[in-house]
Amino acid sequence: MSVVLNRSRAVLVSYPDEYVIQEALGLAEAAGYEVSRLITQNYLSRAKYGIGSGKAEEVARAVRDLHSSVVLFDEKLNSVQIYNLAKLTGVEVIDREKLILEIFERRATSGESKLQVQLAELKYEMPKSREKVRLAKRGEQPGFFGLGGYEVDVYYRAIKRRLSTLSRKLQELTKRRELFRYERQRLNVPIVSFSGYTGAGKTSLFNPLTGESKEIAGGAFTTLTTSTRSANILGGRIFLSDTVGFISGLPEYMIEAFKSTLEELRYANLVLLVVDVSEPTDNLVRKYKTCVQVLSQLEVSPANVLLVFNKADLVSEDLVSEKLGSVGATYETAAVVSAKTGAGINDLTRRIAENVFEQTESMVPMTEDELRQVSKYMDWVKENASVELVRGGDGQVLAQVKGPSWIVDRFSSYCENLKARH
Repeated sequence: MSVVLNRSRAVLVSYPDEYVIQEALGLAEAAGYEVSRLITQNYLSRAKYGIGSGKAEEVARAVRDLHSSVVLFDEKLNSVQIYNLAKLTGVEVIDREKLILEIFERRATSGESKLQVQLAELKYEMPKSREKVRLAKRGEQPGFFGLGGYEVDVYYRAIKRRLSTLSRKLQELTKRRELFRYERQRLNVPIVSFSGYTGAGKTSLFNPLTGESKEIAGGAFTTLTTSTRSANILGGRIFLSDTVGFISGLPEYMIEAFKSTLEELRYANLVLLVVDVSEPTDNLVRKYKTCVQVLSQLEVSPANVLLVFNKADLVSEDLVSEKLGSVGATYETAAVVSAKTGAGINDLTRRIAENVFEQTESMVPMTEDELRQVSKYMDWVKENASVELVRGGDGQVLAQVKGPSWIVDRFSSYCENLKARH
């Protein structure tokens, strides 16, 4: 009697590290797979299979014994490694990057996020395309992308054309997003954005602050599309954005594909970096460092970031203090909240208000030519803050701006971006 394979049953290959294993299991679950066997090895970048030959045989036996239909490999693999392991096991092999892309595809709901996922998938395929066609011609391989008789150049050119088409469509959407951003700026309302590791609880905090009821679910990447809503914070109006979460090992091309969405963080007057304080300390620190790295890639100024430690209801106060210290924070410099119980939400709103509405000042140096270029923007600043220009004998101008911090920060950032473009 033939055995009917369950597409969702998988053998997972990962590192012998509990943090890494748990994250890999979470990704597998989010992508719809049931892990029937976990196999670990310290080194997952060996030439032929990614793992040693003995481990590869062990994976193949597990696939046969458990009637699994896929191998999930918690590391990046090249086409040859995927081909070799798939040929040995007789089933499809999905590496970490492809697994994340599958989750993105499942979670994408808006037209923009679907385009972004398609673009990321093509960028994943692009460097593998020539080798995959060559390998596919050697013989049949289960789940090997259905390449059939595609010739190398035909397949490669097809990917390039599709990449060009998707990039053009996303550029159009990016321009529309920039227009929306410009219109929001004209409304004289500060922009505050949530960021953080996937699963930290960004959406759980976004909902009560905005009165929204966005989907909250366990698992990775529930949010792939940025949502922006108006909110009142202690009598002041802000725009609050919820953005896609980060994860370790997210390759540059995926960040690039979601750039138009993630750029909301760069233009925000305040970024709320949400951290799950209930995580074991080592995990918390790892995830925090990943977030800081991605924010740095997006050129978000650390001065515009407020740490928010969520899920405090799951941890004792002493342990919260210890975990704050593990990333160099204190109760004075970070907000500690529980989206579930509402504890600390009032303190969070107070800190947001202090960060964006407090009175501050800044000295912005520029040339006479730069001053002419920012003249229209300067008119907007003068409507909301005081500006004094001091001219030097060397053609330099010093703009002293005093007013709400979000206006001062926005003007300073605008001038810095102007200088960077020139």
